[in-house]
Amino acid sequence: MRTYLPLLLLTATVSAQATTVDLVHPTSATHVTTRDATLDANPRKAADGGELVAVTFKPSAAPSLVIAPAQGTWAWQPDGTLRLRVQNGMPWPVTLIVDIASGEKHLKTVVGLPPGPPQTLSVTLKATSPRAFGMQVGPPMPFDDGKDKRLVATAVDGAVDAGAITSVTMSMPQPGAAQTLLFGALDTVAGDGDLRKAYTGIVDRYGQYTRATWPEKIDSDAALKERAALPADADHAKNAAASPGLDRFGGRLDRPALKVTGFFHTQKQGDRWWLVTPEGHAFFSLGVNAVNLTDARTYVQGREFMFLDPAVDHGTFSGVADSRSDQGSQRDNGMNHGRWWDIYSQNVSRSLGNDFASAWRKRSVDRLRSWRFNTLGNWSDPAFANDHRIAYTVPILIKGDFNTVSTGYDYWGRMPDPFDPRFLKATQAAVANASKGVTDDPWLLGYFADNELAWAGQGPQGRWALAVGSLAQGPESPAKQAFLAYLKKTHGDAASFAKAWGVNVTTWDQVAAKGFKAPDPSEAHPAVAADNMAFLRLFADQYFRTVAQTLKKADPHHLFLGGRLAVRTPEVEQASAAYADVTSINTYTDVPEHGFDVAAFRKMDKPVMITEFHFGSADRGPFGNGVAAVGSEEERGKAYARFVDAAVASGVVVGTHWFQYIDQPVTGRVLDGENAHIGLVGITDIPFKDFTRAVTDTNARVGGGSGGAR
Repeated sequence: MRTYLPLLLLTATVSAQATTVDLVHPTSATHVTTRDATLDANPRKAADGGELVAVTFKPSAAPSLVIAPAQGTWAWQPDGTLRLRVQNGMPWPVTLIVDIASGEKHLKTVVGLPPGPPQTLSVTLKATSPRAFGMQVGPPMPFDDGKDKRLVATAVDGAVDAGAITSVTMSMPQPGAAQTLLFGALDTVAGDGDLRKAYTGIVDRYGQYTRATWPEKIDSDAALKERAALPADADHAKNAAASPGLDRFGGRLDRPALKVTGFFHTQKQGDRWWLVTPEGHAFFSLGVNAVNLTDARTYVQGREFMFLDPAVDHGTFSGVADSRSDQGSQRDNGMNHGRWWDIYSQNVSRSLGNDFASAWRKRSVDRLRSWRFNTLGNWSDPAFANDHRIAYTVPILIKGDFNTVSTGYDYWGRMPDPFDPRFLKATQAAVANASKGVTDDPWLLGYFADNELAWAGQGPQGRWALAVGSLAQGPESPAKQAFLAYLKKTHGDAASFAKAWGVNVTTWDQVAAKGFKAPDPSEAHPAVAADNMAFLRLFADQYFRTVAQTLKKADPHHLFLGGRLAVRTPEVEQASAAYADVTSINTYTDVPEHGFDVAAFRKMDKPVMITEFHFGSADRGPFGNGVAAVGSEEERGKAYARFVDAAVASGVVVGTHWFQYIDQPVTGRVLDGENAHIGLVGITDIPFKDFTRAVTDTNARVGGGSGGAR
């Protein structure tokens, strides 16, 4: 069934606030209403021969055009697609909100309309998102399907009764000036073919996006082999290296000598903290995360239509996995199990041959050193430990059957309960595994514990989530037992506690019971916030103390580099500063001080390492532009320099680690569907030359070139 609503033949009556329009059509009557917008009654001829009517949206909160049946409702297919012919009449992109309603139910999407000729906007009549297709960001719009320019809404939220549609509203979010759009026919078709077509044939045999070109894109095995084998811009690296010299670990010989211990350590000199090389020289850790061969796997099964050659047997570069059990990072992902393709490894083998792993490691270190990096960050191939040309780090991943606590965020899982005796045993096992064979290696910078634990939740009360989650557990929970012990010691009897917290309890057993709901902090009951903060510090102290003591017993020589904090509270930062040699923080901001409290660490007089940051753009294939987005490849280099320079100037930051070495797959990585252009090299292992040149200049300046950190 098709509902055809031509926005062409019309009569209008105008009032002071709105224009009401009656559409004339042989088989149906339609009402068109505008609010803070004007509709031109004279149709315009489009370049493709069709007719369009212009609507000018005025500067206001939400100017809109509403289309509705004159009587009753429209009956559309439940699995259908709305199509709307539309053209942006402005010389710049315009944001359009489409709201399909059935009574009180709504289905909404927000699309960007680029300037140019008319195109067909398609909106499915049920919710969808790129994550449903196994990736975090969908393909760029519009695209040319060979017949027409198509703009498919890849993110649609809500739900409607497609058999009883009451209106379709087009609006804009508070335009600053009048914006004109031109509309043609609105109709519906069965199925979601338009949406599927948006994702069809988007990846070539090298894992590259098919609908765009960029300088590093290749089209043959010969081109891949030639481009990947080029020297790492050696002449530029040589010029950037000017002066002064470095010791063999990358320590600066132009600065006063520091303590010699034979291992990396920390030391404050004047008003700034430094990492210090085993030979006693100042060292600013310039690192790269995820330098490995296995980080660019993507699911193919169930998504064969996305690949130009889905039937190709990738041999040793394929396998089977199932991510459906992960209810954190995969909680709303689809197409996330079955056969995967290791794109990057296959491309590396095309340039280096079948026995490529050792040659790739050598080439990668050669590149990193020429770009003036001096550290391999987290998630890198453990085999690099045998290279002895660049410092490396080791993760301590604590797994076990200990109790866990939910903060409601839980993206990478629930919080480990450090009060559980089983946590200590798991930590001992993890430390033993991580430190095996490396305790005497001077090239080891240090160890990280876990990664981005959920120390807080989301929303205005997120800071207290770990305390609230602990109290919600049953009396068998070690975390709850620890919190109860603190509360009893602080308040004495249950009546005093009830008064201080404003809760209706008469015994401690009521608080100990599973499901106890802690109140939000308030001015009337300040003890709630005070007690939560105290417990958060107890919890963080227990975690970091357990890891630090276990690690130092197993390996007294090397640094404990903290827990790679992402969501966090002041209490966890304080605990990390107290027990770790360096507090590691992952932050995706324009400069470090916008991601963590630099002043607080100056006051604590403790060093910090930024262990994840990046700047991405969407002009090199992958659809996403990362957590910290910039407008172009050129801007990535400028943003890198701004961030690293600010880190050096802080006096407390002793290193910055870029995330990550390789671009993520166009169709999303197996782990969680991330698909951003954030790499130093592409999925083909070809470096992004302009970006790496800019990075080299910055690294040479702060890591040992003239004008470096003083």
